[in-house]
Order: sequence, then C-alpha cells, then structure tokens
Amino acid sequence: MVQKKVPMRKCLGCGESFPKKELIRVVKNKDGEIFIDLKGKANGRGAYICKRLECYEKAYKTKRLNKAFECEISDDVYQEMRKVLEND
Repeated sequence: MVQKKVPMRKCLGCGESFPKKELIRVVKNKDGEIFIDLKGKANGRGAYICKRLECYEKAYKTKRLNKAFECEISDDVYQEMRKVLEND
C-alpha cells in the first residue's frame, strides 16, 4: 500500500513547514475578498499561519499577510484570526 503524501505548507509567522490541516488558512479570492477558510477548500490564493499565538503576533506586526496577498489587509481579518486561535 502506497502512503499518500501529506501536503505541507509554510507558516507566515515562524517560517516552519507543517501539514496543511494543522494550519489556519487565509484566502484571497478572485473578487479580492480576504477571509479565513477553516475548511481549507475555498477557491483562491491561500496563506497559512500555525495555531500558535506568537506566530499570529509576528505575522500581524510585520504585516506578512499584506506581503503574501500584495494588498492591504483590514484589521477585521486579523481580529477574526485571533478569535479562531483563542477558541482552539
């Protein structure tokens, strides 16, 4: 039996690679909307942050999502991500 390859993604906070399912996915779709995709299935460009608060803080302070999506990210997206982290 051949094992399936686990998709790995890099965290924007710490820069480490993790299995995709262990990360929080933020998506920018064709319409330019940016939102958190908890299922990991939404269409669009994805950026990932691991579920550690220090990675979130680092990504927020350095505006890593802005760089990843090449646009300004509203604080609403960051606030929503913080809520997801605190509920996990």
